[in-house]
Parts: sequence; C-alpha cells; structure tokens
Amino acid sequence: MTQTPTQPQARAQIRIPAAHPMVMLLGSGDSLLRVIEEAFPAADIHVRGNEISATGEAADVALIQRLFDEMMLVLRTGAPMTEDAVERSIAMLRAAADGLGDPQGETPAEVLTQNILSNRGRTIRPKTLNQKRYVDAIDQHTIVFGIGPAGTGKTYLAMAKAVQALQSKQVSRIILTRPAVEAGERLGFLPGTLFDKIDPYLRPLYDALHDMLDPDSIPRLMAAGTIEVAPLAYMRGRTLNDAFIILDEAQNTSAEQMKMFLTRLGFDSKIVITGDVTQVDLPSGTKSGLRQVQDILEGLDDVHFSRLTSQDVVRHKLVGRIVDAYEKYDSRNGQQDGQAEGREDGRRDRRKGK
Repeated sequence: MTQTPTQPQARAQIRIPAAHPMVMLLGSGDSLLRVIEEAFPAADIHVRGNEISATGEAADVALIQRLFDEMMLVLRTGAPMTEDAVERSIAMLRAAADGLGDPQGETPAEVLTQNILSNRGRTIRPKTLNQKRYVDAIDQHTIVFGIGPAGTGKTYLAMAKAVQALQSKQVSRIILTRPAVEAGERLGFLPGTLFDKIDPYLRPLYDALHDMLDPDSIPRLMAAGTIEVAPLAYMRGRTLNDAFIILDEAQNTSAEQMKMFLTRLGFDSKIVITGDVTQVDLPSGTKSGLRQVQDILEGLDDVHFSRLTSQDVVRHKLVGRIVDAYEKYDSRNGQQDGQAEGREDGRRDRRKGK
C-alpha cells in the first residue's frame, strides 16, 4: 500500500515585544487569532504570555510567522488591525508565496498603512494591493482609468485623492461629473428644476464628499466654485485647468461623450475616470465609451488603466461572491449564445446551398 508523503513539519516561536499589547494583536476575544486559525486549519497555534508558537507544515508556519510580523508593523504605525485586514494580509502573503504577488515587493503592511485622507478621526486607506496600485497610479499619471465591479472603491478612493490634492493646494478646484443616462424620459416626470431632476443621479458623489469634508464647509466650497458637481453634458465646450476632475459611471458614456470629456483636459489638471463595463445602461446599439477607450488609449504615455476585480470588493463579503457568480453566468451564457449563433449560421448556409 502506497503512503502519501507527508510535508515536513516545522515550528516557530514568535516573541511579541511588550510595546504591542496582545489584545491588539489577537483581537478582542481573540477574534483575529480565530481568523488566522481558520485560514491555517492544519497548523497548531498556541499563545502563552507574550509568545506565540506555530507548528505545522513548513510553508504554513513560514506564512504565519510573516503574517504576525506584518501585523506588528501595521500596529506600530497606529493603524488598527481588523478581521478584514487580517484576511486580506493572508491573501497577499499567499499570492506572493505562490509567485502571484507584486513584483515591486509591496507588503501587506505597506498597503494597509498608506494614509490618503483623515477626517473627523477616520482615515481613508487602500485595503487591497490593487487599490494601492490604483492610488499610486493617480499620483504618477495625468489620466487614470479605474475599471472594476461595484464595491471596489474606484470612486471613493478617487474622491479621497481629489480632496487630498485640494487640501495640499496641488489643484484649486474639484470637478465631479456623471452621465445622467438613467434619467432619459423619466426626467420630465420628476418635480422641480433641471438641477432638482438631475440631483438623484449625482447624490452618490455628494455622499462621498460628506465622508471626507466637514459637511458645513461643502455648501461654501460649492458656492465659491471650489467644488463643482454637474452632469457630463455641462462639460462640453470647457477647458478645465488647475483641477482634479472625476468622471464617475463612465460605462454609461457614449464614444463621442468620452472623447469630448477627455479633450476638456487643461494645464495642471488630473483626470480620473471610473466605471464598471459589466453594468452599461446605455440604449441598445449604443457603444460604451469606456469599453472603446481601452482599445484606443491603452499604452499611451501618461495614461494608466487600473483594473480591479472581485477580490478588491470592500463591501460585504457576499458582494464579491455575487460579482464572481455573475461573471461566471455571463461567460457561460456568452459561450452558449456564440454556439447558438454558429448553429443558426450553419442552418442558413445549408438553406442557401439547397
């Protein structure tokens, strides 16, 4: 009878400096420790005093040791460790161990401690490696596209970078815009002025602003023109200088609107364009400008495409699984549709042959 070879066992002793209270490292009621134990079910992890021991397969023990090192680096900066942060750290370390990690060598601690903006005791930071790359790209390029599913922080992080740029006087104003595609014929049925009708489509941008600025200051900044929130149609004919400009829901721009918007770029300005190419609300037959622009501008100097995935979803865990399920469904049905079209073409060819 052939026996399956067992992996070599290893043991590590991790001594935690007194500067790091164990409750911060292990979580209230050992909540963080439980996350680690669930992620490494084959390893035995024991805590005694300020020492943690890990026994198991050599690869698992090495990852556990590295994980606690990264957690201590995060805590040293004053940033908190949460269950979500521990899970994301484990995913990053495993990807690096499998050769799928970042060639630039960015670590979980570097990702989780990069502060973008602080307001009212709350700090906005990237939570995944792709989010960090996206934020870094905004610093390094004039035009950045953030493309990915709902919940990946595309718009929120771009807004945080815009407010940061305004506060540090890198720009003198912020311009936030969205295509009001969903309005269509329904606008006429809504009460109020044109701005009242359009307001529901711009409301998510206002909500993000309220997270990042003192709410009392927002009306004053908008009245002064320092912050402008407007439909995409209001950008036509303008040159936008010394501004941080965000186009949100860009999948709902037509090819002509996308070209119009991109050519509004003026001096000392930065543009971030966000969207999800799987959620296009344009009328049937209208090509999405966000889909097309990838073929046109990919590889152009000072233009960067950041692509986020379901692994970067920072909402409820179920959102990421929903995104994956829809991608599988679309892929499966796309193949079936292609096969059906092929069969129909074959039938037409046979009929012509007759």
